[in-house]
Amino acid sequence: MSGSDIGAGTAAADPATVRERLWQAALGGDEQTAVAAVFAAVDAGMTPEDALLEVIAPVQRRVGAEWAANRITVAQEHAATAINDRVIAALSQHPSGESTDEAGRVTVACVDGEWHALPARLLAEVLRLRGWRVDFLGAQVPTPHLIAHLHQHAPDAVALSCSIPTRLPAAHAAITACQAAGVSVLVGGAAFGPDGRYARLLGADAWAPDARAAAQCLRADIGRLRLTPNRQAAEQLPHLADQEYSMISTAKPQLVKSTVAELENRFPAMRDYSEAQREHTTEDIAHIVDFLATALYIDDHELFTGFIVWTAEVLSSRDVPAASLIPALELLSAQLQDFPRAQRHLAAARIALAPDTTPIA
Repeated sequence: MSGSDIGAGTAAADPATVRERLWQAALGGDEQTAVAAVFAAVDAGMTPEDALLEVIAPVQRRVGAEWAANRITVAQEHAATAINDRVIAALSQHPSGESTDEAGRVTVACVDGEWHALPARLLAEVLRLRGWRVDFLGAQVPTPHLIAHLHQHAPDAVALSCSIPTRLPAAHAAITACQAAGVSVLVGGAAFGPDGRYARLLGADAWAPDARAAAQCLRADIGRLRLTPNRQAAEQLPHLADQEYSMISTAKPQLVKSTVAELENRFPAMRDYSEAQREHTTEDIAHIVDFLATALYIDDHELFTGFIVWTAEVLSSRDVPAASLIPALELLSAQLQDFPRAQRHLAAARIALAPDTTPIA
């Protein structure tokens, strides 16, 4: 082998170089080039696991960040995500990915209502590479169907993925149901918080911050790694006794409708909005109510405040003033005068947007 061959091989397996090649191919919708870039890296010595976690995963995070910053369109984001998913599928057939280990059987699924399947797909492939027999159920798995699968196939554990915080109540239901079926539950994903705080709160057996940690946790025997004893929901979440979560969730359609209507009264220009603009405004208000309800479910105003600040950043990148969120928060507060926890969450969010704002009592 010549020195030039060695240099070419080193470049082909350099994670930063491969990431850039994959990014350009994914952004351009070029599946063939995307697959070729990752395959060339693996052929040059990169392990399939590193290709998954040090190339594909960072590129997918970049896709999300570029969309949030308004530097790529929704269509480009969807197309790039689809390319990354197909690269994972192609990589799963690469000969170097074969494993002779027999670690056990695990079910990997996204909780009900969770459509971001790529993180779970990455985990499933990492586990497969490490010798697990993996049942990958994909996105949006209704809990009754998940439980039916567990009864039919009796895996050693189930790994649940949740990226969207508003799906945490559904994740809680899935965790409880899986444990009732006699299967230990490992959870992961951005929704559970950077330190897994919501995993503990919702009674998961274990939490992992990434795919490698999840694989290590499973190998160590998840059944002995309980984060918290299995308890009834009322014991885990005593604040739910005030029924603020359930009442606000039930009232969501009316809250959204009333807030949008009153915004029109405050800002007459809204009456000239196009149908698309009106739909976007209504969707934004609905998301605010969803995150408020979820923050009430877990009793953590930081989840709601974090969402509001993130939303303000997204709006600002689209030349919409972040302060435009404050009237919506004030209108919701006015409608929820009899909900003290909701009032605290809404006040915290308003202060985060405008630190000099005096909270409404």
